Amino acid sequence: MDGKKVIQVQNLTKMYKLYDRPKDRLFEALGLSRKKRYKEHYALHDINFDVNEGECVGIIGVNGSGKSTVLKIITGVLTPTSGTITVDGRISALLELGAGFNMEYTGLENVYLNGTMIGFSKEEIDRRLNDILAFADIGDFIHQPVKTYSSGMFVRLAFAVAINIDPEILIVDEALSVGDVFFQAKCFHKFEEFKEQGRTILIVSHDLSSIAKYCDRVILLNQGHLLDQGSPKAMVDMYKQLLVHQDPVKQQVTEEKEADPLTDSTDADSWKQGLALNPNVLEYGDKQAEIEAFTIIDEKGRISNILEKGTSFDIRVKVRFNKEIQDPIVAYTFKNIQGTEITGTNTMYEKKHIEHSGPGDECIVTFHQNMDMQGGEYLLSFGCTGYCGGDFTVFHRLYDACNVTVVSTKNTVGFYDMNSRVTVEELKK
Repeated sequence: MDGKKVIQVQNLTKMYKLYDRPKDRLFEALGLSRKKRYKEHYALHDINFDVNEGECVGIIGVNGSGKSTVLKIITGVLTPTSGTITVDGRISALLELGAGFNMEYTGLENVYLNGTMIGFSKEEIDRRLNDILAFADIGDFIHQPVKTYSSGMFVRLAFAVAINIDPEILIVDEALSVGDVFFQAKCFHKFEEFKEQGRTILIVSHDLSSIAKYCDRVILLNQGHLLDQGSPKAMVDMYKQLLVHQDPVKQQVTEEKEADPLTDSTDADSWKQGLALNPNVLEYGDKQAEIEAFTIIDEKGRISNILEKGTSFDIRVKVRFNKEIQDPIVAYTFKNIQGTEITGTNTMYEKKHIEHSGPGDECIVTFHQNMDMQGGEYLLSFGCTGYCGGDFTVFHRLYDACNVTVVSTKNTVGFYDMNSRVTVEELKK
């Protein structure tokens, strides 16, 4: 998108000095040390990008990439070690909870404090006060000290202030994740209004569905370096490669399906590399049959727990039989984060019989399907069951074994998409 540049980041570097002992910091500050007593840690290294007027730009990356540091430098909370930041327009920022608020003041006092810091007079804040209070919708708590607020109430007030002071540039750093679903919907509706009004939005978020839906362009950071910037789809694809420790710069992303990443692999850890595993997985069963490994393979043949809605993917489960098993059943189930089972299937439902299930036998079951669930976070469980002496027996179950993120730019009502094909015929009067 060409147009007026409202944010220009040039050669931005932020270096922190890390000291092993507090006294080393003191010696350094007093000039009493001739040798360097600190290690250099670069949160950002030579970052360059522009944001144009009217753009909604997202910044993504794994934890520790420097996303929040960039926003704090742009908003003036931090100073860069080197490089320049040029901002042309009035900024309103919603950073981490507590930024810009005095915890001892009431919510109402903080509204005036924030407005004054941005440069508004009391009369200008008075004119906007009703809109701020209506959007925050925290009732009489507006007269209580904000230190008594829940995180949800806090972010409601902070966002209400941020969007109702007529910002030309709105900067948001992940803070919306603590709000309830209805408030988040109201905030994203406000984002759409801002975009229609030609205002600029810069947002950091781990919610890849929101990034894909609302952003015109995405910047990908990794370990303080800017890897690339481009369309949301392309950058999310590169981000998925980072999660499985692949170099997305060296490995060109194409639409062709890659070679099977597990060909000839017998290492169970390699199956799970890059997946978001649950360290507190619930595991039980008598282990007459055992789930040795499981994985998720996306539409491009990569191991990934981030799947795009509307694409095909595989769930693969490797089972070892320790005793003779009669008609073993291998299953998977998706649940939402509230614990409701959304969907799942097994080899019995799909009429797939496992021929060899004696001691020492192994099998790999692959479930190939399309992802039609709505965008969001899900938990994936696995099981191997069967019959012993005619009695149904649980051999091995792994409940909530890993997380699956579904990225979607179009959600419908309910748990999954009916993939409707819609036609409209307009009749003339």
